[in-house]
Amino acid sequence: MLTLPNILTLSRIFMVPLLVGFLWWPHWAPGYAIAFALYCLMGITDYFDGYLARAQGTVSKLGVFLDPIADKIMVAAVILILVGKGVIADWHVIAALVILLREIAVSGLREFLGGIQVSVPVSRLAKWKTTLQLVSLGTLILSGAVPEWGWVLLVGIATLWGAAVLTAITGWDYLRVGLSHMDS
Repeated sequence: MLTLPNILTLSRIFMVPLLVGFLWWPHWAPGYAIAFALYCLMGITDYFDGYLARAQGTVSKLGVFLDPIADKIMVAAVILILVGKGVIADWHVIAALVILLREIAVSGLREFLGGIQVSVPVSRLAKWKTTLQLVSLGTLILSGAVPEWGWVLLVGIATLWGAAVLTAITGWDYLRVGLSHMDS
């Protein structure tokens, strides 16, 4: 049960409070730089836990269960702290809210579909959504480390909106599949 891929996944969950802690102090560029490095490390472990599990043939039910939870915890925590600290502000909060709501809705939908033994594979577009979302949040964290580079924040906000659009599209795709399996 405690294979290297599962340990990597668990490490992502345990790093979230540390990540949030470094983002907590307002206008502390070194904290944002450390948080950015941690966030990148978490992204690397996200890639390698799946890669190693498949390569070693150690894909486990625990890993299949924990991996999406670790991703959602990380994304939700970063979005909430960035909104709380005003990095994501004004109407850009709508894009962040779209991402959070979709994550919650798709989790519930997957749980429902799992109960009736229907699997919904992750689409290529959903993988692009995840990539854009992770790049966006990383860029927004980085913007706090280099506030003198205003373009970094602009890139982060633009990719946040791009991720929100893909989030809405893929969320609708999942909902359509789920609705087709629900009784009237």
